[in-house]
Amino acid sequence: MLKNKNTLFDIKTEAEFEAACIAVFHYQAKENAVYKRWLEALKVSPESIKRVIDIPFLPISFFKNHAVICGNTGVSDTVFTSSSTTSQIPSKHIVKDIKLYENSYLKCFEQFYGQANELVVLALLPNYLQRQGSSLVYMVNDLIQRTANKHSGFYLDDLVALKQKIESLKKTNQKVLLIGVTYALLDLCAMDIFLNENFIVMETGGMKGRRKEMIKEELHTVLKAGFKIQNIHSEYGMTELLSQAYSKGNGVFENPPWMRFLIRDIDDPFHLKLNGKTGGINVIDLANVESCSFIATQDLGKINEKNQLELMGRFDHSDVRGCNLMVSNI
Repeated sequence: MLKNKNTLFDIKTEAEFEAACIAVFHYQAKENAVYKRWLEALKVSPESIKRVIDIPFLPISFFKNHAVICGNTGVSDTVFTSSSTTSQIPSKHIVKDIKLYENSYLKCFEQFYGQANELVVLALLPNYLQRQGSSLVYMVNDLIQRTANKHSGFYLDDLVALKQKIESLKKTNQKVLLIGVTYALLDLCAMDIFLNENFIVMETGGMKGRRKEMIKEELHTVLKAGFKIQNIHSEYGMTELLSQAYSKGNGVFENPPWMRFLIRDIDDPFHLKLNGKTGGINVIDLANVESCSFIATQDLGKINEKNQLELMGRFDHSDVRGCNLMVSNI
């Protein structure tokens, strides 16, 4: 196992990434009871795994019913939970070392957007007290604090005040990140708010039953027209991951060096597909060193010729095959 987990964020080469993946895999195969049982169910001997492409991925649904964690949980652990309806079981991600999460999102954010203190962050999200279990809210709340700017804050419940704030900021040369859930951004852009080149609009997904679901391309077309801007940025993250990928437009996502996307066959979840082919998205997130770094999501996508992720949607319930066949037995 790596002597210093934070060296994961210093990965620069493919060889370093491969070596870290193998080291993290062997650690989790031994210390994560749920992942260990999954490997046993697949009849996979950890000693036989020498290459990243041979590492089995854990179905993301395990986070709903199992404590996916290395070692035992402790009283000081942070627990992130997904939002859900009353008919859904929320996912739970037990985070033993919150500093790993903070290092991951700060280094990644700085890689794509620079230092937080160079920005004003306007959040169309529930505030920290309203949604304490959200990893996204935790991150954005920290970014807001790091801006040290009186204009930064949460504005989900006061679009009128946000509109006034935006009009005021447009008169300055201040760089502004407007980040929010989809339905709130649509509500805001319907208020005849036109932005300038100093504004970045980032959607994080989520209609939450407030509006009709839209495909990304349609959504971004509406937001670009409403705000009178050229691009809509997106964040790809989830409760089960401690890292994020970002899109600066056109629906293509780039990831930090300690994170990778692989595409699996829809009908055979243990077979990886070549770049350019659509399939299920597998994520390697080395920041998840104390939970599970190898996760088979229920998202669909493909890797393009520039090695960027293109999101295509999500599996229908009827299409989630293979990975779920043995879940009930683990």
